[in-house]
Amino acid sequence: MSAGSELRVRVNGTWHEVRAFPDDTLLDVLRRELGLFSCRETCGIGLCGACTIVSDGKAISSCLALALASADRDITTAEGLVRGGQLHPVQQAFLDAQAFQCSFCTPGFVMSLVAMLAEPAGQRDPAAALSGHLCRCGSYGQIAAAVSQIVAGHDMEKDG
Repeated sequence: MSAGSELRVRVNGTWHEVRAFPDDTLLDVLRRELGLFSCRETCGIGLCGACTIVSDGKAISSCLALALASADRDITTAEGLVRGGQLHPVQQAFLDAQAFQCSFCTPGFVMSLVAMLAEPAGQRDPAAALSGHLCRCGSYGQIAAAVSQIVAGHDMEKDG
């Protein structure tokens, strides 16, 4: 049995050396090695959005990314969005709109929207950003309200 390999990855602004096996996904390593549980394991095939994180500025399904292929990447999870005790504006919008019931899917929705806001203004598309996300509780009305609040707070054509 292999002892695994050392993997260097920047997660939430801090560099980490973690152990990863050839078949480990980034999701496995984030949860097992770093204790970051906002990325949720649900479908395992990239269809539900619960494991979404931001890797080098792009929203990805961490259940599909091999950990060893993520070496030297800049990874952000929902835990890394809080700055100085303040929620990220996307997190605050979800809280304000009560856009959750069980909240299992919430971090994935949030991370996709955070990645979308980092795109050039003319390329921001909330519907595309959230395609592939599932909410099993059916909180879509509240999620839509949160997205409306986010869009209203960012001029989607001009904002940088």
